[in-house]
Amino acid sequence: MKRIDWTKTEAELDAHGCAILPGLLDGATCKALRTGWGARDLYRSEVVMARHGYGRGAYRYYAYPLPEPVARLREAFYPHLARIANRWAEIFGTSTFPEDHAEFLARCHAAGQSRPTPLLLRYEPGDWNALHQDLYGERVFPLQVAILLSEPGRDFTGGELVLTEQRPRQQSRAEVVPLTQGDAVIFPVRDRPVQGARGWHRRAMRHGVSRLRSGLRFTLGIIFHDAR
Repeated sequence: MKRIDWTKTEAELDAHGCAILPGLLDGATCKALRTGWGARDLYRSEVVMARHGYGRGAYRYYAYPLPEPVARLREAFYPHLARIANRWAEIFGTSTFPEDHAEFLARCHAAGQSRPTPLLLRYEPGDWNALHQDLYGERVFPLQVAILLSEPGRDFTGGELVLTEQRPRQQSRAEVVPLTQGDAVIFPVRDRPVQGARGWHRRAMRHGVSRLRSGLRFTLGIIFHDAR
């Protein structure tokens, strides 16, 4: 995994509600993760989005034990994101998060959330993902990571990641996140703190994917809390 400038990353999260990490994964790793779509024993379940009104397309949740690249990424990201999450928790006056991911997962499991949440998403022409939040239960880690495994313009067209931010007493703000193959983006699961004229307040955020125009698009999603 490419070395990350966490000071810059945290500043981008504060300023824009997301932070892009260019070239996090190389082409070979992206291809291996895409190819893993066909290995059904890697996954605990599949969701066909149209059946649930989530959009169109499909995603599969990995089973434990997670594949090595996925487990490694989840473990490598967590301590850095926990530091940011704890700063946010202090602003909100909420409970903080342990520095060790295994300890946080133990809390999830004690709350009845024991199913792994990292997932692989697949989009074909006409597929899209409705704006949503990945919550899964009482225990929620406030940040998540998405990594684009396909190359825009070569493998697919359309299919942009879209973030929306609900602003108090104002219209919502939308941001299209430009990614190329191997790029990652960190963004909030549910909300983020923003300092305004009257102090800190929460801004609710959602994310989705615009309609795929052509080709095939794969994304790896890394969520740090487990599900019921």
